Amino acid sequence: MSEALPFLLIFKYMKRTTFLFAWLMIGLYGRSQIKTLKELTDTSDTGWEVVRELLPKATNKVEILPRDSARANQAVYQSQLAVQTTLGAVEYMTGGIMIDGGWIRIIGSGSPRLPRSLPEWNKGKSVSGYGHEAGFYLVADDVLGGFFALNWGGLDTKDKGKVFYLAPDDLQWESTGNGYGEFLEFCFSGDLKQFYKGLRWKNWHQQADTLSGNSAFYIMPPLWSAEGKDIEKDERHAVPIEEIYSHTLALQRQVLKQ
Repeated sequence: MSEALPFLLIFKYMKRTTFLFAWLMIGLYGRSQIKTLKELTDTSDTGWEVVRELLPKATNKVEILPRDSARANQAVYQSQLAVQTTLGAVEYMTGGIMIDGGWIRIIGSGSPRLPRSLPEWNKGKSVSGYGHEAGFYLVADDVLGGFFALNWGGLDTKDKGKVFYLAPDDLQWESTGNGYGEFLEFCFSGDLKQFYKGLRWKNWHQQADTLSGNSAFYIMPPLWSAEGKDIEKDERHAVPIEEIYSHTLALQRQVLKQ
């Protein structure tokens, strides 16, 4: 046997395993050029400055949930969102943000009170896998089962870069007209009473405050129905937010067919 043959076999094996590894990484993260954690986080210019400026001016109750560094690193790497962006900074610097005692939940990297990270929550909804290109990205939700998403063209080709709201009382994605930073400003200091007019009951503070960040209220009769317009008379049951999202999309498809 030629002495060069073993080296050729080793070379072919290395090429094959390198190709398989690259193929697996693309399958997991959906792109061939994966940024390292250092590339995503190693910068002095972060989007957190936007949050830092908004916090002292906040007129609504804002609770920054503590981050776990390991979860934060994992979330940033999985989402491939650089901390230079405000969205990436919120993901990296917080375990999430609770607004008005938890009425609105802004998703970060996960915490005991809000045990969902941005990439975990979006996987299987806006993206098929970690790091995949997305037409929109779910960034927050509320106790009513309303969902906020940053539109990257998948919800509307015109209002790219704006946050949309899927309201439980009409089942349609509508643009708020705000970018992500402006959305944070609205949550921190906007007129939430007006935004949720007719959708808050007398003791909503207590119920929102004790509700798990992984749950929302399933309201019967549904808010979108004629019978469900009186929030004081409607029944409310805590249901996993995952089920609420799936149910809302199924209802949305049925409504669009009619």
